[in-house]
Amino acid sequence: MIVFREPRKKPLPWRDRRQQIPAWSRPFFALEWLWEWLSFLLSRWTFVEVLEYLSSLSILVAVFFYFAESDARVKQRHYQAWQVINTAQGKGGSGGRIEALQELNSDGVPLVGVDVSGAFLQNLQLTHAHLLRSDFSAADVRNGNFSDADLQDANLHSANFRESSFQRASLAGARLDDTDLEGADFSNADLTGAVLDNADLRLVILANSKWAEIRSIKGANVYGVRSAPAGFVEWAMKRGAIQKQSEEQAEHSP
Repeated sequence: MIVFREPRKKPLPWRDRRQQIPAWSRPFFALEWLWEWLSFLLSRWTFVEVLEYLSSLSILVAVFFYFAESDARVKQRHYQAWQVINTAQGKGGSGGRIEALQELNSDGVPLVGVDVSGAFLQNLQLTHAHLLRSDFSAADVRNGNFSDADLQDANLHSANFRESSFQRASLAGARLDDTDLEGADFSNADLTGAVLDNADLRLVILANSKWAEIRSIKGANVYGVRSAPAGFVEWAMKRGAIQKQSEEQAEHSP
């Protein structure tokens, strides 16, 4: 910010100033009087005023370049996030992938085809994410949030999505076979063409979900399904689904 300085008033001569102050304090005021004169002289020096303008100009230039390079910084941040995801591919644990995925998604970057198979991703938050043909097979994504996400043709085989939210998500053509979905919320989700063989669907919420064209549900455990659409349980049982309260019962069912 440019500051316009007003010319300073010329200090009094020392002989006049000393008469205004007690004798015992004159050494202290003498130093202040010297600074007043220095300030007065500098205020009349045009070079100092030019330096002030240059200082203000440098701030403006720095602000300009900060905003001009914002796109480059965002791209660099995205590149680093993808590097984290790709470097950890095929490895267990999180490896920073939770933060990387959430950052990319919050910036609206499509996560189409992302491979996080076998990763530890509990509490992952990817609402409205574009996860077409993504691979979450064998991943631990308990308590995740995929509301309004596009998971068409995604691979969730043998993954753990207990208590996760798929509200209004599209899972058309997705693989959910052998997947642990106990307590998950599929309210208003699209399950058209999904494969749910041997999936654990105990206590899932299926309110207003599109289920009539599920490709396969053989061996899936539909015990205690909540808000099940009319006719769903009967339809599933006719296609090989089971109803067992515990995992042990499901494993020993014919």
